[in-house]
Amino acid sequence: MSFSPRRRLAILIPAVVLLTVSVAFPARAQSPSGNSQASRQSSSSQPIQEKAPSLVDPAGPTISLVSSEPVFVMAAALNACGYNEGLEESAPVRKRVRDEVNDALAKSEDARTKRDKVCLYIAQHRMTGSERDISQYISLALYLSPPPALETTVELTEMPPDSTQVVEIAPLLRDFVAAVDLHGIWLAVHHTYDEENDRLHDPLSKMIVSTNLYLKMPATTYEGRRFVVVIEPMLSPKLVNARVYGTDYVVVVSPVNGTIPINDVRHTYLHYIIEPLLFSRSNAIDRMQPILKEVRDTPLEFRYRSDTVALVVECLIKAIEARTMDTGIPEYKVPAGVERSDLPRYEHERQLVLQKMEAVRVAAVHHDMAQGFVLTQYFFEQLIQFEKDPASLRDTIGEMVYGMDIDQQVHRARQTEFDKQADEDVLQRSKPRVLTGLDLAEAKLAQGDVATASAMAHKVLADRTDTLDSASQEARANFILARVAIMTGHPDVAIDDFQKTVATSKEPRLLAWSHIYLGRMLDLDCKRDQAVTEYQAALAARDGQQDTRLAAERGVKTAYAVKGHSCEEDADDSGSPPATKPGPDPKAQKPQ
Repeated sequence: MSFSPRRRLAILIPAVVLLTVSVAFPARAQSPSGNSQASRQSSSSQPIQEKAPSLVDPAGPTISLVSSEPVFVMAAALNACGYNEGLEESAPVRKRVRDEVNDALAKSEDARTKRDKVCLYIAQHRMTGSERDISQYISLALYLSPPPALETTVELTEMPPDSTQVVEIAPLLRDFVAAVDLHGIWLAVHHTYDEENDRLHDPLSKMIVSTNLYLKMPATTYEGRRFVVVIEPMLSPKLVNARVYGTDYVVVVSPVNGTIPINDVRHTYLHYIIEPLLFSRSNAIDRMQPILKEVRDTPLEFRYRSDTVALVVECLIKAIEARTMDTGIPEYKVPAGVERSDLPRYEHERQLVLQKMEAVRVAAVHHDMAQGFVLTQYFFEQLIQFEKDPASLRDTIGEMVYGMDIDQQVHRARQTEFDKQADEDVLQRSKPRVLTGLDLAEAKLAQGDVATASAMAHKVLADRTDTLDSASQEARANFILARVAIMTGHPDVAIDDFQKTVATSKEPRLLAWSHIYLGRMLDLDCKRDQAVTEYQAALAARDGQQDTRLAAERGVKTAYAVKGHSCEEDADDSGSPPATKPGPDPKAQKPQ
């Protein structure tokens, strides 16, 4: 293709500026996962709310136990790409699905190609080499519509940060699901999921009822809020993925023979109950700021060391868990028909058993204190009195918070010897994303710092190797340099870099937007047929994002044009082109 660079340079610069400043970066989220977690802006502010996934039905029951096809297909894809954690302990349906997927792959070269693209993406986005990597895909799956569409159900800015980091897998997943007919496999095994739901109904209900009874708070108290347990046997039984979306709480677990990590689910349920009670008293809790000074050297996560409300919530929950825990000591029962004269002896034995149980609970509290949850003992003691009073926790929580002697708790914290390493937390919230590498280069470009963005992209090119990951980074660096070139007045360089991106990238979004840019440049150069070819190539890339599809379809139907430019102008264009403003530009989500 050929271009006449002089005329369209000034026209494209505003377009690139608009594209650059509209690059969407994941915002601080509040959705926790068994491996991700959100923090509040300050201890006196309400949590940042995200839109809940579509499986959370605002008109549905307060508490529900469900399965999800998008979660199933995502988990099946992970299994097809080598996710084997907990395989031996998993329910038989996991092996059955894996076998059926493998049969489909063995029969189709196209299916294997689609599988390889998914697996390459997963390999390129591996962060820690642990199950924390898996949770980001589960986070995304909760926001996908069912097959065949598998599209995000809310805007990217309304999703948790960990899910947006891997959102570009959606079109690859869509192709894989169709190639191996995962929807058909889902229909064949769905009855197994229903059976697991039936087996889990009673133990889950028992846990909910017993917790509500202890707190003296009936489930009807939580109207307008939802607690959803999602079962997915294709995941490791050890994995508990707990998330908060606004006022709704979602837990993803893998059942085996009617059992799930019920204590972990209960921990999340306690967050569901306790957090609203304490968030509404955040101003009163702010007076506990001196306690944060005492926990700054503990192994706690930063949010607990910096946010009084988060610390108080967790301490109260741990105290409740200690008061209601299964100590492993059988309850002592006085034999029937004993003589009245023997009752003192049996009562003495019963008291000894109760003391042993209490010792186990106290040991749990001491462990939590050593972890840095320094208010656990205070709430543990308060709950002993709470158990003797008919008032509910909702009615008592104010007195617990307002009646706390802060100086006493600071002194107690100073007397505590803290552990060096923290325990795993079931409910962790998404931390703000720290930008590095080309992510940071994109951010610099969005801020207009083209020199820094260019330098970072050139460094990636200088350090490239023969690995697949390096090839992916090279394509992305060229895409950044192409936009830098337009903004700095070098259109021929921009064209060359866009074409390099097309030649080297496997990322649908990079390919699509490189073609869209080239098509717009051809339109402005009055080469309509060649421009349409580029727009059609953008559609063929199947990015799967709405902004990409709309931009490409618009380009196919109508030539890209801006005010002050016309293909009927003199091709010489000896005068300076007028200042122009392009039409709507995409909010391009950079590749991860």
